[in-house]
Amino acid sequence: MKFPLYFSRKIAFSKDNKNNLSRVIIFIGRLSVALGIIVSLITVSTGFGSKKAIKERLADFSGHITIKSTRSNSSYNTSVLDNQGLNIQKIKQIPDVESVQKYATVTGIMRNENSFAGIIFKGIGKDFDSLRFKKFLIEGTTPKVTEVGFNNSVAISQKIANDLHLKLKDSIVTVFSKADQKPIYRKFEVVGIYKTDIKMIDDQFVLGGINHVRKIQDMKANEMGGLDIFLKNINNIDKDFPEIEKFIGYKNYAEKATEKYPQINDWISIFDTNIALIIIIMLIVVVINIIMVLLILIIERTNSIGLLKTLGASNSQIRKTFINYTLIIMIPGLLYGNAIGIGLLLIQKFFGIIKLNPENYYVSTVPVDLNPLAITSISVGILIISGLALIIPSYLISKISPVKAIKYN
Repeated sequence: MKFPLYFSRKIAFSKDNKNNLSRVIIFIGRLSVALGIIVSLITVSTGFGSKKAIKERLADFSGHITIKSTRSNSSYNTSVLDNQGLNIQKIKQIPDVESVQKYATVTGIMRNENSFAGIIFKGIGKDFDSLRFKKFLIEGTTPKVTEVGFNNSVAISQKIANDLHLKLKDSIVTVFSKADQKPIYRKFEVVGIYKTDIKMIDDQFVLGGINHVRKIQDMKANEMGGLDIFLKNINNIDKDFPEIEKFIGYKNYAEKATEKYPQINDWISIFDTNIALIIIIMLIVVVINIIMVLLILIIERTNSIGLLKTLGASNSQIRKTFINYTLIIMIPGLLYGNAIGIGLLLIQKFFGIIKLNPENYYVSTVPVDLNPLAITSISVGILIISGLALIIPSYLISKISPVKAIKYN
């Protein structure tokens, strides 16, 4: 075993540390490391968890990628999807594509004797994935659509249900308007109440049969207003987007889930800045504390340094000894920090103790993403950066004279 590592382990586990200044210094060093790890883990796991949760909620409601007609533009009244160049089978054959669902939308007003609400009626077909949507349901079921005739059951958001004082099995009249024509009235039965926590969705969307939209928009029986494409992994959205665009035709366009709501996309991008800023601050705090620990340990063990130099140890060997000594001191702090940090995150993940206002944060509880690579990178990164940061202050050892050091008391 090399001398610096051997001697650093010897003094690190020495019983002489129990009743002198080293005990206090070691405790401070370990505490700063543990706190740095805890704060960093919570920041990274909740930050990435929030980004992932918001993206998944957007995607699970309206598809990871949506295809619409260029005539629809940003209108909520979808135009008929152009079939020229559109190849749905080719899209389904892309390895990362899990499913493709047809839809069509039209705006309307739900009203009763109590109040009214402007809504976007999203007509769904028989290919709608009820299992994917089930996570949003808080009461009832998803409307069962066969595309044969008109199904008058709808699923509304909890927000709309509260505004209109509706509950399951209640009936509600919806008015749809068309240019230069009389308003069209439809009576629906509420069979499901959902909640996504995404304000732009919960404030407006009602799910029902696609045939209603086809009738109102004068579409043919097999026509649709768009396609919702669901991927197996949301992280592959940027990679798969160009592949899907090849099969949508020239008169249609594709749109990512996050691009539909730019304000949410801007909100998500803030997480990256905040995570980086907090990690940098905590790293600076840990490094400063560890450097102070090293300097105090050098001063406290000046006699030992002088004795080592007298016995022939080089400045380089002694510097390595004290750097190793300081890093060994950090390891319990790393272990305790990870144990406490991961423990707190697991409690939040499974019990959702900390709540949020979904109107401001788009999620009702603090989401947690426990990524093993991120957790490992934080600990390894702090250890490596701290080791590099200790190199310069360790040169104080070369200034210590052996003769004066032995006499130092």
